[in-house]
Amino acid sequence: MQNLLARLVAPLAVVAALGAVASPALAQSRIKDIAAVEGVRGNQLVGYGMVMGLNGTGDSLRNCPFTRQSLEGMTERLGVNIRGANANTKNMAAVMVSAELPAFATPGSRIDVNVSSMCDAKSLLGGSLVVTSLQGADGQVYAVAQGSVQTGSVSASGGSGSSVTRGVPTAGRIASGASVERETGFQMANMNEVRLNLRNPDFTTAQRVAAAVNAAYPGTALAENGTVVALRAPGQMGMAGFISRVENLPVTVDSPAKVIIDEVNGVIVMGDAVRISRVAIAQGNLTISVDEQPFVSQPAPFSQGQTAVVPSTQVSVEEDLGTQMRLVGGGTSLSTLVNGLNALGVSPRDMISILQAIKASGALQADIEVM
Repeated sequence: MQNLLARLVAPLAVVAALGAVASPALAQSRIKDIAAVEGVRGNQLVGYGMVMGLNGTGDSLRNCPFTRQSLEGMTERLGVNIRGANANTKNMAAVMVSAELPAFATPGSRIDVNVSSMCDAKSLLGGSLVVTSLQGADGQVYAVAQGSVQTGSVSASGGSGSSVTRGVPTAGRIASGASVERETGFQMANMNEVRLNLRNPDFTTAQRVAAAVNAAYPGTALAENGTVVALRAPGQMGMAGFISRVENLPVTVDSPAKVIIDEVNGVIVMGDAVRISRVAIAQGNLTISVDEQPFVSQPAPFSQGQTAVVPSTQVSVEEDLGTQMRLVGGGTSLSTLVNGLNALGVSPRDMISILQAIKASGALQADIEVM
């Protein structure tokens, strides 16, 4: 009985193994990796501030009038009047402060800020940013920044004018240097419908996303176009909980056939959908060399002639016949196409010219994008 069962199971195992080899699984991506919820994004903040406590590497007040005005205004608010004084300190620098306010950031949470010098400061190393308000595009203050600036750079100079600098000492960062004071007002819990925006628009991918969501939650997704998929939470499920489940659904991503060419660095990138019709290709190099050597002509004795420099030019033409004409194309996979192009034995820069020539002949079924 056991021998009979083994003889019945063995052919089934072979058929299953052959099926797995014949139809490999397509790579799938989570919806959260290919799309973003509309409105859930960071917001850029910017502010103007002052960095204090620099060791003589700050702005020169004579060359930076806005730094002087900031110093005068700051001291006046603290009850000190220095207008008209001959101040020439170099321990402070005017800076621009920037940050990104994450989505759903609440008052009291901390965010990182970037600090960049605006005038002729040599380094911000060791300085501290004083209280600086950060505004959004609407002019409202959303965060307040303050703290020690970390540049991650090294700068040193000698008395004879020699100097060594590693990194950028005039730009730095303050980790968790700003405190959020205002929310953006985006209330997802009160929304009945949200929209997913595909990072790489494609009609096929949008339809697959809608189909994957509807398979798990029927009637909740609709692909409006190649970029937007509208979602509606089912029943009593909250929008945040619904999105957390939807964004982990797997989807097979489709993309148009495209060849990306970087002629400067000689880089070629081809997508899996690129195909080439059957064509014959021959490639060779033509090299023209011009060699010019100056030749000094001496006059005969007692001829009263003058010594002259006469150029001597030699021009040579060499042609590299390269490989024989080869048939390339007609492949059903990217690996077949790559193997056919590699059979030509040419460099990546020559491959760029070959692909452009194939595209001109109409045999390349893909778009070429030159960076």
